[in-house]
Amino acid sequence: MKPHVLMYSSGMCPYCTMAERLLNAKGVDVIEKIRIDLDPLQRNEMMQKTGRRTVPQIYIGDTHVGGFDDLSALDRDGKLDALLHGI
Repeated sequence: MKPHVLMYSSGMCPYCTMAERLLNAKGVDVIEKIRIDLDPLQRNEMMQKTGRRTVPQIYIGDTHVGGFDDLSALDRDGKLDALLHGI
């Protein structure tokens, strides 16, 4: 069973789009997106949970991956597939 993928994002965020494309390319069909630009309370929640102010902020299962650069680094290091497949 694939882990739940959650992404805090905003409408005009190129890094959010790149993160979504990478996840889709890795076989992720469903990404729960929380738009912090539409709901300021969600922005506050994201900042409390992650300690970061920028989007995207990505969770795979219970693991906070971070932003697009972090996601991309995991992929380059060969660790993203294991995380996405619960290995």
